Amino acid sequence: MLLDKKTTIEEAIGRIKDGDSVMLGGFGVPGTPFCLIQELVRQGQKDLTVIKNDANEKGMGVDWLLENGQVRKLITSHIGLNARAVELKNNGSVEIEFVAQGILAERVRAAGAGLMGFVSDIGIDTEFADGKQQVELNGKVGLLEPAINADFALVHAQSADSFGNLRFSGTAMNFNPLMAMAADTVIVETESYVALGDIQPEDIHCPGPFTDAIVELSDLPEVYGVVQR
Repeated sequence: MLLDKKTTIEEAIGRIKDGDSVMLGGFGVPGTPFCLIQELVRQGQKDLTVIKNDANEKGMGVDWLLENGQVRKLITSHIGLNARAVELKNNGSVEIEFVAQGILAERVRAAGAGLMGFVSDIGIDTEFADGKQQVELNGKVGLLEPAINADFALVHAQSADSFGNLRFSGTAMNFNPLMAMAADTVIVETESYVALGDIQPEDIHCPGPFTDAIVELSDLPEVYGVVQR
């Protein structure tokens, strides 16, 4: 009999320890695991390295962790919509590593593929190249971009079956499957928990072996809605 990976949100997030690195799926609101983040805030693990495409907006997602003083370092491509993140960067309270969005995705993907890194010519002669090793290949100079893995990945899926096969909804897929491949332990929150076989093979966006724990959501809080401006 195949292992049923469903668990409680308290048990799943309780696996994270102080000082761990945590990847968060999502691009703005779509695909961000807000309920898992809320539980992480409630439990209060400290000195976390958080990897996410963006810092969300003030009052949601990553901002909850920043406000609660749980983040030591943030690896991201964009913080401009979050005034708190900007302030914490400027006063040195949180270390922020900026990574161009495509490079961030590829560094995560590389880790999931078992690579140590890759070479790219993006960012040469800019501040993005500061501190990076230069490599010459076939007469061209590139930057060595190290792969990014993490102790945990928290992802949001539209559907998950008992074995952990995942299906994402539209653009909410974004970084989620990449991060599920790049982390040692993957915790999934899902809108729909179904039996093995209910997700058709061609609809599986991330296969079950990458998933370690599944949390079924009874309902979606308002924060999952489209942000009104």
